[in-house]
Amino acid sequence: MKRVQLDTLGLQKFVATNELTEIAPMVTTARDLLVKGTGVEAHMGDWINLPTDYDHVEFDRIKDAARQIQDDSDVLIVIGIGGSYLGAKMALDFLHGSFFNLEGTEKHPQIFFAGNTISPTYTADLIRTIGDRDFSINVISKSGTTTEPAMAFRIFREKLIEKYGEAEANRRTYVTTDAQKGALHSEAVDKGFTSFVIPDGVGGRYSVLTPVGLLPIAASGIDIDALMGGAAEAQRELKAADVEDNDALLYAAYRNILYRKGYTNEILESYEPHLRFLAEWWKQLAGESEGKDHKGIYPSSAIFSTDLHSLGQYIQEGMRNLMETVVEIKQPASNLGIPTLDENLDGLQYLEQTSMDAVNKTAREAVVLAHTNGGVPNMLIQIEDNSAETLGYLIYFFEFAIATSGYLNGINPFNQPGVEDYKQNMFALLGKPGYEELRQSIQEQDQKEFH
Repeated sequence: MKRVQLDTLGLQKFVATNELTEIAPMVTTARDLLVKGTGVEAHMGDWINLPTDYDHVEFDRIKDAARQIQDDSDVLIVIGIGGSYLGAKMALDFLHGSFFNLEGTEKHPQIFFAGNTISPTYTADLIRTIGDRDFSINVISKSGTTTEPAMAFRIFREKLIEKYGEAEANRRTYVTTDAQKGALHSEAVDKGFTSFVIPDGVGGRYSVLTPVGLLPIAASGIDIDALMGGAAEAQRELKAADVEDNDALLYAAYRNILYRKGYTNEILESYEPHLRFLAEWWKQLAGESEGKDHKGIYPSSAIFSTDLHSLGQYIQEGMRNLMETVVEIKQPASNLGIPTLDENLDGLQYLEQTSMDAVNKTAREAVVLAHTNGGVPNMLIQIEDNSAETLGYLIYFFEFAIATSGYLNGINPFNQPGVEDYKQNMFALLGKPGYEELRQSIQEQDQKEFH
């Protein structure tokens, strides 16, 4: 069984065989920079061996904390932004389905996310949703000073203290942060919070298989041993295999061949709504890893067939700068038959002997045919099932492919200098101490533009 498989039949009109042959040595070089730790900022590549080289004692502590949360909390609030929440949210939806938080269970808490927006409406809605129920919080931040999660942490800590008093609020506060420094680390030590470590050599967008993602994932009832096992399987297979036998490297190669031909935008698509946050996680992984030096493939996403009724026309006949990558589950978690009716008022009688999954996959085939005929190259990533093992493999597959792709394009895949620009401006405009000079500069610039 191959957990993740790349199908490139939709590229036949767009990529010649010799093009893959010619780029393969460069892909191998990029892979070696990653695997051997000789590329730029290689110290941030510790995630490469993470599925087999992790702190097993802390891993067991994560499972203990998850059981404690399950025992005493109806709700877990996960506070973080970017990689500090997207991976966990992706895993919950992937493995539990679209309505996990609505189904209710005595074994596992509802899990909601905060600190990923500055919206007071969202935050107030979440507070109202918690109501009088028992809850705990897991705040995730390397520094503890990132604006969005820091604000949310203040708000939900206050609610905890109001409900339980400070001692019990401290027990219900779980912190994932730096091992030795930072405001959040200092507060955790001072107040005795249960804390877990964000490894120094793992950046936020690569951190889902660290305590960043593993604690909320485990608290939801997912088997994190199976998740790590699937990632370890991918590590063994993808680090060693040559380009022609390595679907992650082939994915990196083909997307870069297309990029050099002017296909500068990649749409990650699925026909399953519970994979929406897989795409959101992938967008951060690809966007922050590759969008630098005025280069990089722009990542976007869509859920079909839903978005075909809004974006389908543009994809079919708009600018020819798009490539599509479809993620398809071979064996979905559920399937339903089409009910049989005596009458055929809705015109569906011809489908009564088939299933919804068969119709869904046929729709995908029809769309690929239409889009490739219309000039849009297509790749298909088929994943075996909705299991934790398969998700672990898929996470590693995308991380390995995107990091290789960055090196292949002459980009440092591990930094994100552009993210700091808006933060500096926001701090200045909000009057944060130390930013007075920048604030004055922005105001002068605004005045010049206005006049």
